[in-house]
Amino acid sequence: MTDRPIRIPGPDHPISITRNPRRVVVTLGGKVVADTRDALTLREASYPPMQYIPRQDVDMALLARTDHATYCPYKGEASYYSLSSGGERSVNAVWTYESAHPAVAAIQDHLAFYPDRVDGIVEEG
Repeated sequence: MTDRPIRIPGPDHPISITRNPRRVVVTLGGKVVADTRDALTLREASYPPMQYIPRQDVDMALLARTDHATYCPYKGEASYYSLSSGGERSVNAVWTYESAHPAVAAIQDHLAFYPDRVDGIVEEG
């Protein structure tokens, strides 16, 4: 693996991670893919907030690991999963940072879902 730049969040590219006090439920095709009261909300620069859900609160049997990977200099190497019940729409719909950079270590072992590749990401309560 080549050396990749690691950047630290700061005023020019802020990242915050906070515990979401609400229940977060992800659905696809009438099935609950994830259901948690322990989601973390990651806010990064001008991007929309993303919910990171602990792996133990995701029905991993509905996910299939893919070879797709991306790199973020602020967060690290992302691995991806597809949701077979969503067909082409849900290819690489889920990502995780299995070795997140220290500045965002809280999201390690959590998964995030692209909102347009599932039926819903609902915050309750």
